[in-house]
Amino acid sequence: MADRSAPSCHLRLEWVYGYRGHQCRNNLYYTAAKEIVYFVAGVGVVYSPREHRQKFYLGHQDDIISLALHPERVLVATGQVGKEPYICVWDSYTVQTVSVLKDVHTHGIACLAFDLDGQRLVSVGLDSKNTVCVWDWRKGKLLSMAPGHTDRIFDISWDLYQPNKLVSCGVKHIKFWSLCGNSLTPKRGVFGKTGDLQTILCLACARDEVTYSGALNGDIYVWKGINLVRTIQGAHAAGIFSMNACEEGFATGGRDGCVRLWDLNFKPITVIDLRETDQGYKGLSVRSVCWRGDHILVGTQDSEIFEIVVHERNKPFLIMQGHCEGELWALAVHPTKPLAMTGSDDRSVRIWSLIDHALIARCNMEEPIRCAAVSTDGIHLALGMKDGSFTVLRVRDMTEVVHIKDRKEAIHELKYSPDGNFLAVGSNDSSVDVYGVVQRYKKVGECVGSLSFITHMDWSSDSKYLQTNDGNGKRLFYRMPSGKEVTNKEELKGIQWASWTCVSGVEVNGIWPKYSDINDINSVDANFIGQVMVTADDYGIVKLFRYPCLRKGAKFKKYLGHSAHVTNVRWSHDHQWVVSIGGADHSVFQWKFVPDRKLKDTLHIAPQESLVDSNSDESDSDQSDVPELDSEIEQETQITYRRQVYKEDLPQLKEQCKEKRKSAASKRRERAPGNSIRLHFVHGYRGYDCRSNLFYTQTGEIVYHVAAVGVVYNRQQNTQRFYLGHDDDILCLAIHPLKDYVATGQVGRDSSIHIWDTETIKPLSVLKGYHQYGVCAVDFSADGKRLASVGIDDNHTIVLWDWKKGEKLSAVRGSKDKIFVVKINPYMPDKLITVGIKHMKFWRRAGGGLIGRKGCIGALGRTDTMMCAVYGWTEEMAFSGTSTGDVCIWRDVFLIKTVKAHDGPVFSMHALEKGFVTGGKDGVVALWDDTFERCLKTYAIKRAALAPGSKGLLLEDNPSIRAISLGHGHILVGTKNGEILEVDKSGPITLLVQGHMEGEVWGLATHPHLPICATVSDDKTLRIWDLSPSHCMLAVRKLKKGGRCCCFSPDGKALAVGLNDGSFLIVNADTLEDLVSFQHRKDVISEIRFSPGTGKYLAVASCDNFVDIYNVMSSKRVGICKGASSYITHMDWDIRGKLLQVNTGAKEQLFFEAPRGKKQIIPSLEVEKIGWASWTSVLGSCCEGIWPIIGEVTDVTASCLTSDSKVLATGDDFGFVKLFRYPAKGKFGKFKRYVAHSTHVTNVRWTYDDSLLVTVGGADTSLMLWTYEMEGHRDSRQCDSEESDLDSEEDGGYDSDVTRENEINYTIKALSTNIRPMFGIKPHLQQKEPTLDERQGVVRGSRPPVSRALPQPEKLQTNNVGKKKRPIEDLILELVFGYRGKDCRNNVHYLNDGADVIYHTASIGILYNVATGSQSFYQEHNDDILCLTVNQHPKFINIVATGQETQQICQLQLLLFTCGMQ
Repeated sequence: MADRSAPSCHLRLEWVYGYRGHQCRNNLYYTAAKEIVYFVAGVGVVYSPREHRQKFYLGHQDDIISLALHPERVLVATGQVGKEPYICVWDSYTVQTVSVLKDVHTHGIACLAFDLDGQRLVSVGLDSKNTVCVWDWRKGKLLSMAPGHTDRIFDISWDLYQPNKLVSCGVKHIKFWSLCGNSLTPKRGVFGKTGDLQTILCLACARDEVTYSGALNGDIYVWKGINLVRTIQGAHAAGIFSMNACEEGFATGGRDGCVRLWDLNFKPITVIDLRETDQGYKGLSVRSVCWRGDHILVGTQDSEIFEIVVHERNKPFLIMQGHCEGELWALAVHPTKPLAMTGSDDRSVRIWSLIDHALIARCNMEEPIRCAAVSTDGIHLALGMKDGSFTVLRVRDMTEVVHIKDRKEAIHELKYSPDGNFLAVGSNDSSVDVYGVVQRYKKVGECVGSLSFITHMDWSSDSKYLQTNDGNGKRLFYRMPSGKEVTNKEELKGIQWASWTCVSGVEVNGIWPKYSDINDINSVDANFIGQVMVTADDYGIVKLFRYPCLRKGAKFKKYLGHSAHVTNVRWSHDHQWVVSIGGADHSVFQWKFVPDRKLKDTLHIAPQESLVDSNSDESDSDQSDVPELDSEIEQETQITYRRQVYKEDLPQLKEQCKEKRKSAASKRRERAPGNSIRLHFVHGYRGYDCRSNLFYTQTGEIVYHVAAVGVVYNRQQNTQRFYLGHDDDILCLAIHPLKDYVATGQVGRDSSIHIWDTETIKPLSVLKGYHQYGVCAVDFSADGKRLASVGIDDNHTIVLWDWKKGEKLSAVRGSKDKIFVVKINPYMPDKLITVGIKHMKFWRRAGGGLIGRKGCIGALGRTDTMMCAVYGWTEEMAFSGTSTGDVCIWRDVFLIKTVKAHDGPVFSMHALEKGFVTGGKDGVVALWDDTFERCLKTYAIKRAALAPGSKGLLLEDNPSIRAISLGHGHILVGTKNGEILEVDKSGPITLLVQGHMEGEVWGLATHPHLPICATVSDDKTLRIWDLSPSHCMLAVRKLKKGGRCCCFSPDGKALAVGLNDGSFLIVNADTLEDLVSFQHRKDVISEIRFSPGTGKYLAVASCDNFVDIYNVMSSKRVGICKGASSYITHMDWDIRGKLLQVNTGAKEQLFFEAPRGKKQIIPSLEVEKIGWASWTSVLGSCCEGIWPIIGEVTDVTASCLTSDSKVLATGDDFGFVKLFRYPAKGKFGKFKRYVAHSTHVTNVRWTYDDSLLVTVGGADTSLMLWTYEMEGHRDSRQCDSEESDLDSEEDGGYDSDVTRENEINYTIKALSTNIRPMFGIKPHLQQKEPTLDERQGVVRGSRPPVSRALPQPEKLQTNNVGKKKRPIEDLILELVFGYRGKDCRNNVHYLNDGADVIYHTASIGILYNVATGSQSFYQEHNDDILCLTVNQHPKFINIVATGQETQQICQLQLLLFTCGMQ
C-alpha cells in the first residue's frame, strides 16, 4: 500500500524578494535595533542591513496592507485584507505575536497608528463606512468605533501633543476626531478660501493644534484646529503619498520621485530627486519615507527600497527590489548554478542569486513574460511571451539570440530537452511547437492532440518523449521531435522522466484535495532524489508531499506566506532550496529544504506559531491511516445538539401568533392554579457525553449536572439543592479553585455560561454572545479570575473570559473537529491547552486572539484523539489521555513520552499535589506517582465492592468512567451509565446517585398505593425507584429491547411494560421476573393500561394505529380497537373499566368500548360527565387550554390529573412542566411554568396521594420529583414561575396614557438614519439676502425679534443682482420653549442647591437659572433626548447623563455651561 503520510522533511522560509509598494503607503520603518521593517504578500519582514539577514512574521493569512510602528520602535502592528481581517501586534525582535485584534473590521484594514505612549492603536477598515476603531491593543479590547467617512480614508494619525485627538484624511476630506468616553466624534476640516477642496493623501501632527497634510496636487496644507490656514504650494510636482515626522522635522515623498526634508516649522531644508540619481529611472514614484538621524528610507511604487545617507544624497543604496505591478508567472532555475530566473507582466526578466540573496541581472523586454526555461548547458534563457512569441537570451550578458512568433495566444510553458537539442513551446492555442536549438531554433515538429491550452510539459530522460497537461486536465504523450501522439500503453511503460512538473498523472494523484477544480494547482516540481515534491496552488499555499504520491487525499506539510495564488514553484539545481513565486503579490520566496536527518538537530526550534496552521504537519484530508475511533467516542462525535426550535425563539414565535393572542386576550380566562410544585429530587447524572463534570464543594457536598439542572447533593442527608438558571441541556461544569463557585455551559442558539455559588445557589455572572449551539467545555484559571470555554459551533470557538466583568478577553477558532477539554495553565493564566479529535493544541493569549501551536509528536507516533488533559508540576509539563489508553507526557509543545494507562480510552484525569488519578473505559481508577512512572494503586468499579450504604444498584461491572475528582479522603467517580460513586481509598465503593443511561426515557408509572415508581427507557432497562426520603433505585432489569411505556396493576403486584419491537411483558413488581409476555404487533408499543378495579383487562396501544385489549386472567387477546388514522399517544379507562379514551398522533380523540373494542361516538358534553379512572389525555374540551399559542411548533406530550381533579400537570416539547386548573376550558389557559428538563418532557405522573409529581425527560434521561405545595405554602423561589403565555394582556389592561406610551415606536426613524435628513441648503452655506432692515440701515436689535410685517414681495427680493452678497452670521441659540413630558418621566432635577433646574426637550439639554430666568444648552445630541439622570455621588457634582434615540449615550459635565460653553 502506498504511503499516504506526510513527508518527514520540511521547508523553512529563508528569503523573500520584494516589497509591497503598490496601493500602500507609510509601510517602511527603522526599528530600535536599526533593522528595517516592511511587508510583502502576507509576510512581515524584519531586515538587518548589517548582517544582510531577514526575519519573518507569519501570523497573517492574506495580503498585509497596513503597518504602524510603536513609539518605542520594537513592536509592529500590521493589518490584512480578507473576509474577517485582523490586526496583529508583534515583536520585531522575536517575530512572535503579542496581540491579535479581530471581530470588528470587514474587507481589510487600510491604516493603523499608535498613540504617543503606545497604549492605544487606531485602525481604519475598508468597509463601506471606512470604520474607525480605537483599541486597547494589549487587552485586545475595542474602546470605541465610529463610521469614518463615505469615501476611502488614506491616513490616520494621533495628535501627539493633545491626548484623545486624532486626524484622518482621504478622498476630498480631512476630519479631526475627539475621543470622549467611548465615543469618537469627528469635525470636518474647513477648507474655506485658503485652498481647494481636494483629496488629502497623508498627514502629520505638530504642536499648537497644527496639522500638516499632503494633497493630491503636490501642495502641503497647513491646518490650525479644524481650519485651513495656509498652503505650501508646489512642495511636490504631483501627489504627496507619504509624510513622516521625526525629531529633526518632517520628510515628504511624492509621485514626482522626490523626497523633501523640512524643519519643525515646515521650512524647506533639502530636496533629493531620486530620478536623477544613479539608481533612478523615469516614472519612479515614492510611496513611503522614513527619516531617522542621517538616514532616510524610501519605498517606491515599483517594489524597491532605497536607503539614503543625507551627506551622500546622490548615491542612494538599493536595499531591496522586486517585480512591479502585473502578474508574476515565469520561473526557471539554472541547471548548474544557484540562480533563479523570473519574468513578469511588468516586462522585466530578473536573475536572482540564491546564495547572496540579491538581484544580479535585469533586462526589460517588449512584451509581458509568462514562462521561462534555461537550456541544459545553462547558456540560453528562453522566455515565452503573452503575445504568442518567444525570445531566447544569452544568460551571460542578456543579449538576444532569437525572437520567434508562430502563435497568436500566450505561451504558457516551454522546456529544453535533456540533451539540449530541442525546445518545446506550449501555447494557449492548444499546440506544442518543437524547435531545433542547433539549427538556430528552426521549427522541426508540432504536437496537436490537445483540445485546450497547454499548462505543463515534461521531457523523458532520453529526450524521445514529451508529456503534456492541458486546461481540461488531460495528459497526453508525444514522440519527439516529430510530435506524433503516442497512445500505445506498452510503449509508455518504461519511460523515465527527466523532470516532473505535470499536475495530472498517476504519480501525482494524491496532491489533489477533495472537491477541487482541475486548475486549483498551478505548479508541481518533484525532487526524485529526496522522494518529495512541492506544489503551488490558488489558495496561497506551498505544500510538500512524498513522491510518488499515488493515492488521493495524501498527507502533506503546508506553508503560508504568499497571499493570493502561487503561480510557480521549482527546486534549485542541487535541491537545497525551493523557489516559489506569487501571482498578484509579485514576490519571490526562497525556502530552505531541511531533510529528515537534520530535523533532529532543529527539534529545539519550536514550530512556527500562527493563527492559521502555517508550517503545519496536518493536511485537510482525514487521517485514515490512524486507528479507527473507539466506538464510544465515535458515538459521542455523532451526537448533535442542534434544536429545531430553541427556548430563545419563544418570544418570536409568540409574536408571530399575534392574531391568536388578541382573540384570546379578549376572552376572560381561568386563572392559574393557586397550588404549586417545587423541585425536590433528581435521579440522573449526565455521563454519556460529558467528562470531568463532578466535584466536591468546599463544604463536602457534591456538585454535578443533569438535564438543565445544576445539582448540589448532600450525601450525609441524601438531599439535593438545585441551580435552575439554565433552560436547556447543561453540557459542561467546572469548579472554582476555592471550590465555592461553579461554571456551567448549556445548549442554546446563543448559548450561555452561568457562574453560580454552590452555597447560596445564586448566579454571579452569565456570559453570552459568543458561542453558537452550545458550550462543551469550561475551565477556571488557578486564580479564579478567568474562565475558558469551548463552543460546539463548526469551528469549536475558544473564548477566554474575565467572568466577573462578563468581558470576553480573547477568542479564536479552535478546530473543525470536536474539542473535548480546555485547561488553563495554573502557573500562567495566559496559556491553555485544548484536546479533541486528533487534536492537541497549546494556546497563548495575544490581545483579543489566541495563538495556537500543535503538539509536536516527532518520532513518537501520530496525533491521536485526546480525551482529557491536565497540567503537571511545572508550567511546561502537560499530560493528556488518548483514545487508545495511553497517557502522553508533554514538555512545552513537545511529546517526550507515552505511558500505557488503560485498556481503551482514558476519559478522565485529575492532578493531585503529588501524583495523578486516571479513569478509563475499562472501568478502572488508577493512582499514579508524579511522573507517571509507577501506578500506585488501582480500583476496579465492581458490584462486589459496593458498600452497604449504597443508594441503588450498579448496572454492570467496570462501567466506562467519565469523571474523576478527589477530596475529603475519597475519590468521586462518574460513569457513562449515569452513576455517581464514591470510592474510599481503602477500597469500598458507595453508589450515591444514578439515572438512566443514554437513550430517551418515555415510560413512567407510579404505584397505586406505595411511594414508588417505575420507568422504562430506550437504554433497555426497566427500573423501580423509591420516592420516599431514601431516594434510591430499588430494582433494575435489563430488557432485550428498549421500552416506551409501563403501568402498575391496580393492586400494585404486577407491572406491564411495552417494548419497542411490538412485544410487551407483565412482570412481578417486586422481583421484576416475567409473568407473561406477548407479541402481536411489529411497531413500538406506545401506551399500556390496566383497567381499574380488579385490573381484569389490559389495553395495549401501538404505533401501528391499533389498541389490543387482553384479558389478564385468561392471558388472551379479547378485542382490537380499530379506526385510528395515526399512532396512539395516550389512553385512559373510565371508572367502570368499560370505556377507553384514546388520543392519536393526528390529534384525534376516540372512544372504544371494552372488551371488544367497538368504536363509540360520544359528544363532548357527555365526555365531561363520565367518571374517568385517570386523566392523562391531552385532547378534549376539558384540556383545550393546555395547548400553547405556538401549538403548531410544539406538542404537549403528557398530562396527568390530581386525584381531586383540580390540577392538571402537563409536559411539553420545550421542556416545560406546567400546572393548569382543571378543567382547562377555553384556549390558552393561564398556568404556572417550571423549567428543569432540557428538551421534551415525555411523561408526567402524580403519586397515589398527590404529594409528588414525577416527570421524565426524553433525551435528558432524568427522573425528577416535585413536591406539591398547597396554596399559602409559598416561598418566592427561582423555579416557581408565574408566567403565562399572555402575560402583558392580563385582565384589567393598562391605563390609556400608559397604553399610548407603550405603543410609541421610536425605532423606524432611529434606525433609518442617525442624523435627521436635511432638505435644501444648510444655513452656513447659503448666500444671505439683505433684509429690509439692512437695506434701510436700521440698527439690529431696535425692533422686536419677531416681526409681524408682511413678507416682502418677490420682485423686491430679486432686485439686488449687482449688490455684493454677505454670508450669513452664525445663529446662537438663545431661548427654548418646551419640555418633553409626553412620554418621559423623572427628567427634571434641581442642581446647585436649587439655584438651577435641568431638563430636556427635542435634542437639547437645558440648564435653567431660577434667579435670572436664563438658559444654557448642551447641544451635542443629534436626535430626540428620551431620558436624563443626575449623578448623586458627591465626587461627581453636576454630572448628567442623557440618552437619545439613536442608541448613543452622552455624559456631560454641566460645570462647562457656567463658563458659557454652548
